[in-house]
Amino acid sequence: MKTIILIGAKGKMGQAALSGLGKHKVITAGRSAADYDFQVDITSEESLRKLYKEVGHFDAVVNTVGVCEYANFTEMTEEQWMTTIMSKMMGQINLVRIGQEYIADKGSFTLITGILNTKPIPFAIADATTSGAIDTFVKCVAFEMPRGIRINSINPTVLEEAWDVYGEMMPGFEPVPGRLVGKAFERSVDGFITGQVLFVDAY
Repeated sequence: MKTIILIGAKGKMGQAALSGLGKHKVITAGRSAADYDFQVDITSEESLRKLYKEVGHFDAVVNTVGVCEYANFTEMTEEQWMTTIMSKMMGQINLVRIGQEYIADKGSFTLITGILNTKPIPFAIADATTSGAIDTFVKCVAFEMPRGIRINSINPTVLEEAWDVYGEMMPGFEPVPGRLVGKAFERSVDGFITGQVLFVDAY
């Protein structure tokens, strides 16, 4: 049994991840102190460091959160870009950059991206760009991780459980069940792969 920090467990993607991590001790973290074991803001280095120190020993970090702004490229402001970059991109990079100081030997990080960097839709340029950046980060930083630490990203299409929210934005997409995405998280945490982007798509 591993001790896993799962960030965003209450969300749809967090629930999908949780479905694949049932045999482990899962410690939840998120922005709301009332809903999680620990409070954390991934856009704050201080908050991340505080989380890792408070948890103590852990074998894996699984992230399922990242704020993204949606707008037409010609209308997106720098502030909207930076909101997405500081959360979806730098927030996740800092999870790893700071976390590698605290995680157990041969531990693992699993980050979240999304299918829109390979199958773009209108208004999602910031989401697609930062997802692409994290997929590239994972592939490259795997060569530099110390102490046998592994890192992968999960790149899923829209979940069946979230289709009522995102379906209108994604005509022609086939949603996948959360339990299938959960299997990708399980493979990342319990397998031996590293530097991999695990795509979960219907076709």
